[in-house]
Amino acid sequence: MSMIRLAAIKKSYESAAGEVTALKGVDLEIERGEIYGIIGLSGAGKSTLIRCINMLERPTEGKVVVDGKDLTALSEAELREERKGIGMIFQHFNLLSSATVYDNVAFPLRLSGTDEAQIRTKVEPLLSLVGLADKAQQYPAQLSGGQKQRVGIARALASDPKVLLSDEATSALDPQTTKSILHLIADINKKLGLTVVIITHEMQVIKDICDKVAVIEGGVIAEKGSVLDIFTKPKERITREFVSTLLSNDLPINYRKKELSPEPVEGGELLLRLTFLGERADDPVIADVIRRFSIEVSILYGTLDQIKSVPYGRMIVGIKGEQAEIDRALAYLDTRDLTKEVIGYVR
Repeated sequence: MSMIRLAAIKKSYESAAGEVTALKGVDLEIERGEIYGIIGLSGAGKSTLIRCINMLERPTEGKVVVDGKDLTALSEAELREERKGIGMIFQHFNLLSSATVYDNVAFPLRLSGTDEAQIRTKVEPLLSLVGLADKAQQYPAQLSGGQKQRVGIARALASDPKVLLSDEATSALDPQTTKSILHLIADINKKLGLTVVIITHEMQVIKDICDKVAVIEGGVIAEKGSVLDIFTKPKERITREFVSTLLSNDLPINYRKKELSPEPVEGGELLLRLTFLGERADDPVIADVIRRFSIEVSILYGTLDQIKSVPYGRMIVGIKGEQAEIDRALAYLDTRDLTKEVIGYVR
């Protein structure tokens, strides 16, 4: 059973210019224990969507079901109780500046009436978990941005949540600190079995940590699926644009100036982009093609990376030869475990 199910979620606001619809019938299912990313540009509706999950924003229409309970059907008192199972971390940390690290983490426990002895047995292990055991008596002003976010994570975990929501939690941090915070979230996901939902506008965050991703644009889900599928086979324009932010312009500079034709040209060269995943990333595919077919193959670009620890390779090759032989080579590539994209023909 899914941990989170959003069914036909619509959220509208009244403004001076009339009604504004931020979410337009969003359907989404997030499985128990997943790290699920929701990516979109500013104004796409992603922050509204995540705030509907814990009902900080009440949907105008639709259902929010968390761990089998329809939150939209609950009274305010019932909702307050259910929210204890949903932790949240924020872009700007939302820490109490006049409270120590220890007291910031203890704050939600004191609000719920937990006695001090229990609070201590909860807070101290959490500070150790996030790497701040030696910062318990320091104040937020004495901490770096990454340390402040670690306090925010510990505070979000204080009520033993089943779900952890992250609203742009790394966007105010430098790349190295971002990487350490993502590593911490992934570690918490494994150790505690939490379901994690991450809102971001950065594809690097999705690539580094998420199992699945939904791309939101204009208040609707444009595309969703496994991170591997979205990276290697993006279908929608907005998804391709996000993926391209992580990929260098892999076409060699001397080819970028040439006119591309979708059809074969006399004496021309076919440019082909190949993508490999997993164990296939180091297969000798090009050597096989050269050996099997009477064509010339030039490797114009190649790179090897990882997506969620899965090897991911990209290559651009130029192919010259008789068109019939090129067609046979293309048909052969279709039988291999890779993704093939025809860039075009050039003279």
